[in-house]
Amino acid sequence: MTNRKTRGFTLIELMITLAVIAILAAVAFPSYTNYTRKGARRAAQAQMMDLANRQQQYLLTNRAYATTTSQLGYTLPSELTGKYGPVLETNTTISPATSVPAFTITFTASGAQLADGDLTLNSEGGKGPSGKW
Repeated sequence: MTNRKTRGFTLIELMITLAVIAILAAVAFPSYTNYTRKGARRAAQAQMMDLANRQQQYLLTNRAYATTTSQLGYTLPSELTGKYGPVLETNTTISPATSVPAFTITFTASGAQLADGDLTLNSEGGKGPSGKW
């Protein structure tokens, strides 16, 4: 009998390694997508607060809220393009029921953010949905 050195891995060792990698990937991938979704939500919330500040400055200057984001000089950052779309709703009609003008900022979710849902912020500081802020 000759004593021969064997090199390399057996098929069983390779299969076990692949199984461990597959289990780790199955656990890590959902966590990673949840992490990126939350990161995009936080970026959208920061942009909504910026828009609200711009609205308040516009109100002080023009005595009314802006009706479009372009009046505020706002463009959606590239990190949120394809994830959220800003919608600005302004109540410019003053009636006895509403003695002050108001606005609502809505970031509608799209793409990967659809599972997360839309975000809203109004002129009174109301944020929705409550579980997302």
